[in-house]
Amino acid sequence: MKKILSLFALAIPSVAFAHAGHDHASLLAGLFHPMSGIDHLLAMLAVGLWAASFSGYVRWLISSIFVSAMLIGFAIGLQGFELPHTEAWIAASVMILGMMVAWARKIPTALAGAMVAVFAVFHGMAHGSEMSGGSELNFAFGFVLTTAALHAIGMLVASQFNAKAWTVRLVGLAMGMTGLYLTVA
Repeated sequence: MKKILSLFALAIPSVAFAHAGHDHASLLAGLFHPMSGIDHLLAMLAVGLWAASFSGYVRWLISSIFVSAMLIGFAIGLQGFELPHTEAWIAASVMILGMMVAWARKIPTALAGAMVAVFAVFHGMAHGSEMSGGSELNFAFGFVLTTAALHAIGMLVASQFNAKAWTVRLVGLAMGMTGLYLTVA
């Protein structure tokens, strides 16, 4: 019965989103926030997995663009601005980034950068609009560190499975399907 109730709880859409607001904003809260919801966690890992499919400096550029645009979105959210359908955009980012990993096709760097920038603004805005006191800079520093670490983990995983690229593509497909579920749930 516990297993069935646990599965049921995971299927409730509101459980999937990590944007219920923060009681306080600290470095520790910022460090853990990107891992507190499946949407953020999968999107950050997908950015790393997808970035690894690019060569040379571009893989780091993709991650850097995401982090930079996320900080811009955070600043927008702190000012009280909110873009429409933020949660839908975040869920769509999981779906689309996961499918980009599964698709494993190269697209122009400018287009890839633009895609991650748009998604990152929504992720950052969600962080900023939830602030309810505390140190915004400490919180931002924390979620930037964790975001970059999750990107690096994604890149490392992709490089470890380079000889078995189908494994990474399958993970991307699972991420994309999870994003689809989050989008329609």
